[in-house]
Amino acid sequence: MEPIAHLVKVSLPNYLSGLPIPDSFLGWFKLGVRDWMSLIPFGAAVAGVTYVTYVAFCPAAKQWVIKKKAPINPSIRKAEAKVVDAFDIEDIQDKAAFCRCWRSKKFPYCDGSHGTHNTETGDNVGPVVVKHK
Repeated sequence: MEPIAHLVKVSLPNYLSGLPIPDSFLGWFKLGVRDWMSLIPFGAAVAGVTYVTYVAFCPAAKQWVIKKKAPINPSIRKAEAKVVDAFDIEDIQDKAAFCRCWRSKKFPYCDGSHGTHNTETGDNVGPVVVKHK
């Protein structure tokens, strides 16, 4: 506990007091290259804390992070290098709805799973409907 107390009470205040932060707006333009270089670690730390706080407390940021990491196809025929289905238009009776969200239990046909997917992720995907004349 003593190293943390030393960091908070001594090291951090000494570091912050040594930063070349000007007293006026025009003072920023008078800083030299060395002064700007000494401000980089502090700026990076502030940016990092701001980003972590944003992701932790902003629901929109959480959705973005979840979407970014989630695969499009979570479970359908994962052993195949590429999932491809071909249909002859003559085999379709009246119409057929094909899944585009990759959540259908009857893949490649749509079973309405996109409704739950859209609610959970904020997406708006629906099926491809093919009609036979």
